[in-house]
Parts: sequence; C-alpha cells; structure tokens
Amino acid sequence: MYKIYSRPRIRLPNSFQNRNGREKKLSKKLAMIIIVLIIAFSTMKYVLNAVSPIFDTLCESKAKSIATNISNEKAIEVMKDYTYEDMFTVEKDENGNIAMIKSNITNMNLINSKIALNVQNEFDDLGREDIEIALRKFYWVEIVIR
Repeated sequence: MYKIYSRPRIRLPNSFQNRNGREKKLSKKLAMIIIVLIIAFSTMKYVLNAVSPIFDTLCESKAKSIATNISNEKAIEVMKDYTYEDMFTVEKDENGNIAMIKSNITNMNLINSKIALNVQNEFDDLGREDIEIALRKFYWVEIVIR
C-alpha cells in the first residue's frame, strides 16, 4: 500500500499514557499546547529583545528632537518682546569708545523664566507622539508600534 502523505509524529514519553485512551489523548493535546506556547513565547521574547535597543534609541532621538524644536520656538516667541537694550546697557567714554557693558540680570532672569514656563506648558499640552519602527529585517513588512 502506498502512502500519499506521511510526516513524522512527535513521540511523547510513556508517562503521558493513562489507563484509557481518552485521558491519553487529552494528555497529549495538553502537552502539545504547552510546547507550542513555550515556542511562541520564546520567539516573541527573542524578537522583542532584538527590537528593544532600536526602539529605545528611536524614542530618545524623537524626544530630543521634540524638545529642541519646542525650546527654540518658545525662545523666539519670548524674545520678540525684548531688545538688546532691555538686556544690556552700553556705557561709552568721552571719545565714544565702549567702556563697559552692563547686563540687566533682572530682565535676563525674567526672560529665562518665561521661556522655561512656556516650554513646560507646551510639553504639558503636547500629548502623545507616535514612533514608527520598520521591522523589515524580521518580517519584510512595516509594523507601527504605538
């Protein structure tokens, strides 16, 4: 007699054999489910361990980019209200040469605190940002992790 298709079966130890056939089938099914779950979780852990450093680097890069953009925007926004004369006083001698430049610390501290508060308020209002990771090396498709 010819076999059209056959495949090797997984042979389980005799300890899974019980008195009647029903319990034996149930034990084999349970063992197979456990083995499949172990393989699935091991594979998932391996993939996550491989992707985790990439994801951490992308998150850090995105956070720095957002922080830089927000701080620059808010600094420009606050500095529109001030001029050079508001921050520094230039004193000249009798020949017209610059003798001394005094800084107005009060205005500088006020500007710094306004910028810091505006940046913090913008971060509070920012909400959530999405980061995309292309996992083509693993699956040849683009997967978005949010």
